[in-house]
Amino acid sequence: MQSTIIEISEQNTATAVPALRVLWPKYEAAEMVRIIDTVLRPNGYRLFGVVPAEGEPAACILGYRLQHSLWLGKSFYIVDMATLPEWRGHGFASQLLDWAVEEAGRLGCDALHLDSGVGPDRSDAHRLYMSKRFQIGCHHFVRKLR
Repeated sequence: MQSTIIEISEQNTATAVPALRVLWPKYEAAEMVRIIDTVLRPNGYRLFGVVPAEGEPAACILGYRLQHSLWLGKSFYIVDMATLPEWRGHGFASQLLDWAVEEAGRLGCDALHLDSGVGPDRSDAHRLYMSKRFQIGCHHFVRKLR
């Protein structure tokens, strides 16, 4: 199903929250909107998504920011990507990844990358990434401080 990808502006952040809460259920909706609009957006975070009908939540979202590093040069980093369970299987995530590849090229990026959790519940996402020619480029280590 081909759909229109739109930028989700600050005035409409709440439309992305249901899909984002699939990834990050620890946040209440209002807190998530506050963090996105006051912390993430000022640091270059942008949200795009597929909204099935005006006034409805986004069926699938992609949040990204541009980064610069010695490893990858200028890169398009996908921070968040999620689909509401009832919209899975419609091809929206695939469509958003294709859009991201084109957008990264348009922005002059040398690479497009993302981190993805591990576990059996992530196998569908990992199959999608591999089908889009993503490669496992590194291990990502985390030491939580709180």
